[in-house]
Amino acid sequence: MIKLTQIKPVFFSLVLGILSGCAQSSEDSNPNPEPTPITNDVAFWLTKANGTVKLVKQNTILSFNTSTNVYPNVDVNDNQTFQTIDGFGYTLTGGSVEVINQLGASKKQELLQELFGASANAISVSYLRISIGASDLSSTVYSYNDLPSGQTDVNLTQFSLAPDNALIQLLKQILQINPNIKIMATPWSPPVWMKDNGSTVGGSLQSQYYGVYAQYFVKYIQAMQAQGIRIDAITPQNEPLHPGNNPSLLMPATEQANFIKNHLGPAFQVAGITTKIVTYDHNCDNPQYPMSVLADAAANPFIDGSAFHLYAGDISALSTVHNAYPTKNLYFTEQYTSSTGSFDGDLKWHLKNVIIGSMRNWSKTALEWNLANDASFGPHTNGGCNTCKGAITVNGSFNYERNVGYYIIAHASKFVPAGSVRIASSQSGSLYNVAFKTPEGKKVLIALNDGSAPSVFNIKYNGKWVAVSLEAGAVGTFIW
Repeated sequence: MIKLTQIKPVFFSLVLGILSGCAQSSEDSNPNPEPTPITNDVAFWLTKANGTVKLVKQNTILSFNTSTNVYPNVDVNDNQTFQTIDGFGYTLTGGSVEVINQLGASKKQELLQELFGASANAISVSYLRISIGASDLSSTVYSYNDLPSGQTDVNLTQFSLAPDNALIQLLKQILQINPNIKIMATPWSPPVWMKDNGSTVGGSLQSQYYGVYAQYFVKYIQAMQAQGIRIDAITPQNEPLHPGNNPSLLMPATEQANFIKNHLGPAFQVAGITTKIVTYDHNCDNPQYPMSVLADAAANPFIDGSAFHLYAGDISALSTVHNAYPTKNLYFTEQYTSSTGSFDGDLKWHLKNVIIGSMRNWSKTALEWNLANDASFGPHTNGGCNTCKGAITVNGSFNYERNVGYYIIAHASKFVPAGSVRIASSQSGSLYNVAFKTPEGKKVLIALNDGSAPSVFNIKYNGKWVAVSLEAGAVGTFIW
């Protein structure tokens, strides 16, 4: 016996279309009326768990109707709105810059247009995160004020962006393609001479250099602006509770609150800098960190919101912070895919948590970690991540391949531009989803079948619905 859930939506839609087209009023005197044409109301882009289909537009005819069926509903309601979206994207690490610059000029431009452009084959990445100085996915460790051991430079007279000239030049090329792309910047470590352990790894910022370090941020933002690169937001420290990386810094919540309220915030104010200050930038297992910083009455007015990763904890931590501080923004800023991960496993987990999860928990961004690396998962610093897989693998001068991180972000970035607003959508069983209304008025639903069997369901909107199907582990983006 054939079960209803085995009926393909294309067949279902066609049957509905034929029935509606052939239906005839009792008052219709024409025995052979023209059938009502079947319209395709919904565009459907699909990625399958097994990787045989990757972000491919489907030819399935999907028509909204009011014919009763037995499938569960995902109700989309654009009368209920949530946060405005800043964008989807990646961290453009120093290593990413290095490998992208290995491509020949035409191949490099092809990749940049595909990533950041607005053409039919582009994925339209709208948000980038960059490091202030080196991250652990840079070839070497550096800051913008490195000095011989024992020297200091409290006036920052030797401050220079020169170590990141390649990054700056690549950002300029990206901005030519998308002048509106937003950029968040974060340091992995201050200059070593400001730290209490004389090392790029761990240690704390010495209190006598809090004011100097605040000016370091001011100089950075002004110098980038002079290059035509506007920094939309900064966080004071990447993963402030992970001092074992290279580079890294330990910055507990009390120290970060002190730094923001007494130094960084006032320094931005005096310099007329409008770049947002975003606290935390670490895992979802410690929402108390950003909440304690926001609870500081003197620090709070300087802070735009909080940033999160998900190497520990649950994505619902973002809502915990939102509920405590509903006027403050939330940002999901990093999650890596591993060299040992599988396409199906990573696709499912990241869509469920990073894309759908972060968006349903008030985040304005969803960012994967490294944009690009080589086939050996480099470059990285000594002690930096050697299993972090880029969204793109660059192979020599003329070839690159798209990895699972590319498709995770593309299912959102291609269809949900900056300025879109999240709208209400109901959850149904193992169907995880999130919906948006774009600035042009289009509705977008991103859905994941997290179950172990195919699923047929209705997308219900404005009193009508359309039946669609997703195989187990598949992701679909639906636009109407």
